[in-house]
Amino acid sequence: MGNAERAPRAGAERAKPRLQKVDGEGVMPDQLDRLIHERIRLSLMSTLAVREWMTFNELKQTLEATDGNLSVHARKLEDAGYIECRKSFEGRVPKTEYRVTKPGRRALETYLGHMERLIQAVRG
Repeated sequence: MGNAERAPRAGAERAKPRLQKVDGEGVMPDQLDRLIHERIRLSLMSTLAVREWMTFNELKQTLEATDGNLSVHARKLEDAGYIECRKSFEGRVPKTEYRVTKPGRRALETYLGHMERLIQAVRG
C-alpha cells in the first residue's frame, strides 16, 4: 500500500483544520458569501464599490464580460439586494446603470474581512 492509500491508524485523531478559528471568529472557507465569491460577481461588486454609478457598457468593458454573462450575474446580485439597477433613456437609446447598495457594501466588507482572515491564517 502506498503512502496515499495508507489508512489512518486505529485511535489516531484527524488533524483539525488550521482555519477553524481566526481572530476569535470561526471563519471557514465554506462560510464565504458564495454569491460574491464567484469571479465575475466579485469583480462586479469590487468595481462598483469605488464608483457611484456605472453603465452596463462600462461594466462590460471593464470586466471583459459578454452581455449575457454580465446580465445574469448582475441580476443575481440585484435579486439579493446587493446592487441597484436604474434604467433610463438618452434620447431613444436605453441606458442601464448599476451601483452597490448599503447591504451590498456591508456584504462585500464582510466577505473581504473573511478573506483577509483566511489569508492571514494560511500565511501563519
